[in-house]
Amino acid sequence: MKQPSLRELAVMTIDEGEEIAGAWITPYIPEVGMYKLLAKKTKDGKYIWVHFIQRLNGNKDIVFRGEAKDKEQLETLLEVANGKLQAIFKVKLQPADADMYTLDGKSAPPKLQ
Repeated sequence: MKQPSLRELAVMTIDEGEEIAGAWITPYIPEVGMYKLLAKKTKDGKYIWVHFIQRLNGNKDIVFRGEAKDKEQLETLLEVANGKLQAIFKVKLQPADADMYTLDGKSAPPKLQ
């Protein structure tokens, strides 16, 4: 059986001409994990996002993906997600640093992060 490439395993990839628009994470929620929201800005100005739960063992579950037409729509998504997380778990997504790696599995140079 062929091993998947790191690109195939990544939750989100950043291609040439794209940039990280934001990364947000909740505090750890007992028996659940951490909710994360990652977003990138594409060459044409759209925002691609992914929202998921990361379990303590590193698995990523309940992955949602979408597109926002502009920064305001991305901010609305963040507000809605925070409203639901606050109502259910009493936590909010907070700005965070993203872990970035090159395709060979090494940490990305600081210039890219």
